[in-house]
Amino acid sequence: MRQQLHHYAQVAAVVVVVVGCWAVLRPFVPAILFAAVAGLASWPLNLRLRRSLRGQAGAAALVMTTLLVVLVIGPVTALGFTLADDLAGGVDRLRHLLDDGPVMPPAWLRDIPLVGGLLDDYWHRMAASREEFVGLLRSLMDPARTVAVAVGKALAASLLQLTFAAFVVFFFYRDGEHMVQVARRILHKLAGHGLGDELLATTASTVTGVVNGIFGTALAQAAVATIGFFIAGVPGALALGALTFLFSLVPVGPPVIWGGATVWLFSQGQVGWGVFMLLWGLFGISSIDNIVKPYLISRSAALPLLLIVLGVFGGIVAFGFIGIFIGPPMLAVGLTLVQLWAARPGPLPTRTGDEPPGAA
Repeated sequence: MRQQLHHYAQVAAVVVVVVGCWAVLRPFVPAILFAAVAGLASWPLNLRLRRSLRGQAGAAALVMTTLLVVLVIGPVTALGFTLADDLAGGVDRLRHLLDDGPVMPPAWLRDIPLVGGLLDDYWHRMAASREEFVGLLRSLMDPARTVAVAVGKALAASLLQLTFAAFVVFFFYRDGEHMVQVARRILHKLAGHGLGDELLATTASTVTGVVNGIFGTALAQAAVATIGFFIAGVPGALALGALTFLFSLVPVGPPVIWGGATVWLFSQGQVGWGVFMLLWGLFGISSIDNIVKPYLISRSAALPLLLIVLGVFGGIVAFGFIGIFIGPPMLAVGLTLVQLWAARPGPLPTRTGDEPPGAA
């Protein structure tokens, strides 16, 4: 009896420690996961940099962390705040419309196939009745303000997580080998030597492939698109670049953004810049998706489109905007581990008398 009580006390102590550790680390889970994904994806570059610095792990980790902040965290933060500013500006313009009265629809609205005439007629009817027009705008004010506030809060939380991630990833770069050894010993105890090493190698290669294939392409397309928007004088170039990054995660996504910019340029009478934007989108932005993306994904296992979409939006719901970079790699690792488990040989199930004759 006394031995059982001692055993229960040990279990209770372990549970308390585990729960306490989880309570302490839970606010930093998104930052830790982002740092792990970024560290795994860029680990080969860290090793090459360390060799060029004659084995100085701390100096190499500092340079890699600085590169991550300058090339990834900084631009993502800037694009996020640009989106927030554009949302706030949209709310302000909507408020000015309430004061200035109805605005007549643009001439190009009627030229939209199928629905242009209906939209133009509806707009004219709304503009003819100031009270109805103002009522419609007022009904849109509260949802727009709520969305702007929610986006601002999410961006602030993500910025805080990215700051912690930059701090954590430094130690991942500096002490990565020791962390891998600890993880390998744990997996050896849980799954055996052979399977533990296989799980560790599979996880690393999967994360690297997904980050390079999906996010590498998305960042490249967003950068090229942003340059084109700036050259053509499209307003909100940074915000459109951020949207290009998000839309790059799904097929035929970027043409929606640069195609819309092209239509806007034509509607403003800027035919030359419209032609430039069309050619820039076809041969610049889309060529990355057709050439670079297949090359990067061919170096690793491709992730199904459904998991990419679920990973992006599920990551945002679970971790905020930083979850864009966490969701797809986590789902990719889960899918790869399930496939690895299913492919391993095992004993066949024994047939019972209740099973149909064709069951295996």
